[in-house]
Amino acid sequence: MIKIQISGITDAVATDGAAHEGLPNRNLLVRKLDLPQTWNPMVENYLRATDFYHVSRIGVIRGFHPMLAALVERWRPETHTFVLSIGEVTETLEDVAHIFGLPIDGEPVSGWTNSSNEFVQSQGIAIFGREPSVSHNAKSYIKLGWVRRIRDAEPLDTEESIGRYVRCHIFCLLGSTLFTDKLTAYAHAKYLPLLRDFEQIHTYSWGSACLAHLYRALCRASRYDTKELNASLNLLFVWAWERIPVQNFAHFH
Repeated sequence: MIKIQISGITDAVATDGAAHEGLPNRNLLVRKLDLPQTWNPMVENYLRATDFYHVSRIGVIRGFHPMLAALVERWRPETHTFVLSIGEVTETLEDVAHIFGLPIDGEPVSGWTNSSNEFVQSQGIAIFGREPSVSHNAKSYIKLGWVRRIRDAEPLDTEESIGRYVRCHIFCLLGSTLFTDKLTAYAHAKYLPLLRDFEQIHTYSWGSACLAHLYRALCRASRYDTKELNASLNLLFVWAWERIPVQNFAHFH
């Protein structure tokens, strides 16, 4: 995790029109940017079929943490917008589709969250072909390192093997890039049922769910008593660099 300094809220963000001056600085913990996901070129067409090809090719993006701190400080939960000197701006579904290449139309990414050991084990066997390695503290979280190891061990000599490889790869992307949380080395088993039918993976609105996750993380991080930011930093950084005029970064210091 990385610490960034968050100062008192600025005049522009204060909801009552008055500055929140005199507040001490706080440290906000954010996730380190992950190394790019490597994958076997043999599965490229299968990744394209699931609409996860583009996001799979995103590499390391260098973080600019003063900018991140300023964005969190200027986030207004009531409107889900950043209040800047140029006005209110926000990340949209169009931005998610442009940056990550994920579908923003289709079925909602939802379902019944079952944290029972029976559910996790049965879904793990269906997706990975074996019982998953889970967190000792949270049994519904599966170790991403374990998932990557079994993915890379797939021989890719049958359609079944290729399907397992791609599902493992997408599951890692869900936990490390799209829907990050404080358990950075794990991903929740609730996503497994959405990966069981390979032909249906591309029908879900993954981009919409990713944007909702980012909004929720920013709303939580904007609270003064919150110490963590669990969001897709790649998505936030690329959007900021592309959408906010460069001259406005001078106001972030």
